[in-house]
Amino acid sequence: MIQTNIDVKKFKSLDPRQINIRLNEPMAGHCTFKIGGTAAVFVEPATKQALFDLLTICRADNLPIFILGRGSNTLFADGFIDRIIISTNLLDNISAANATTLLADAGAKLRDIAFFAMQQGLTGFEFACGIPGTLGGALYMNAGAHGGEMGHIVQSATVVDRDGAVSTLTNAELGFAYRRSFVMDGGLFVLDATVKLSTGDKDEINAKMQGHLQLRNDKQPINMPSAGSAFKRPGDNIFAAKLIDDCGLKGYAVGGAQVSEKHSGFIVNTGDATAEDVLTLIKYIQDVVRQKDGITLHPEIIYVD
Repeated sequence: MIQTNIDVKKFKSLDPRQINIRLNEPMAGHCTFKIGGTAAVFVEPATKQALFDLLTICRADNLPIFILGRGSNTLFADGFIDRIIISTNLLDNISAANATTLLADAGAKLRDIAFFAMQQGLTGFEFACGIPGTLGGALYMNAGAHGGEMGHIVQSATVVDRDGAVSTLTNAELGFAYRRSFVMDGGLFVLDATVKLSTGDKDEINAKMQGHLQLRNDKQPINMPSAGSAFKRPGDNIFAAKLIDDCGLKGYAVGGAQVSEKHSGFIVNTGDATAEDVLTLIKYIQDVVRQKDGITLHPEIIYVD
C-alpha cells in the first residue's frame, strides 16, 4: 500500500454516520475523463455540517484538499495523488425556496436541478440541463451553454472561506465573469446556492431542454470519455474549436488522448489515455495554434496532482 503523509487519525472525531472515508481510492471512476491514479484519501460528507467539520480539520492542519463534484472538467494525475479528495456527491438536495427560487446543495447535479425546475413550472435553468456537472462546480467556474450561464441566475451562495467563516454572498459579491467567479479567485468552498428563475409553461420548458440535449448529442462526443471543452474561448467570436480545426488537428492523437473527430474543442479518451497523454496533447495544440494564429489557448480542464 502506498504511504501518505496525511494523518487520517485527525478525522476520528467525525461522525461515521455522516461521512464516508476511503484510503487509496482509484480516481478514474470519479471523473468523466475516466483517467487518473490513486488518491491518498477520498471523503464523501453526507451533510453540509460534516463537510464544514471536515474543512475545519483540514484547515487547522493545512492539509492538501481538492473539492470534487462530478469531475466533469477534471483531469487527475497518473500515479499517487497525495491529497484529500472531498466529493460533494452525497450533498444533492434540491428544494423550492419560494415560488420562483430554488435552493440546491453544492453536489446537486445540474440536470437534476433543470428537471426539478421544469416540474415546478420554472424557466431559466434550461441552458444547464446538458452540462454534466454539479451546482458547486458550475458556480465555481461560472459554467454556461446556449447563451446562458450561472451568473445570470444565481441569486446567492453559502460559502466557507479559508478561515472557516461561513457567509452568504449575493450575485454581485460572487463576481461572475467568463468561466470565473469569486469562489474560484477567493479560494472559497460552496455549501449551497439559490437560483432565481421565472414562471413558465412546463411543456415549453421541457421542449427547450430536449432541444438542448439533442443538440449536445448531435454536436459533441458524448459517447466518449472527456472533460468537456478543453479550452476557454480566447476572445469574443473567437472559438478554440475553429482554431484547432483550422490547424488540421481534428483527430490528432497522443497515445490514447485524441482531438475529437466530432468536435475539435474536445479531447477524448479513446480507451487507454493517461493524464500525461492529455497534458502532452494540450501543450501540442497550444503550440500549433500559437505558431499559426498568435493566440494562446488556456485550458478549461482542471488538473489535479
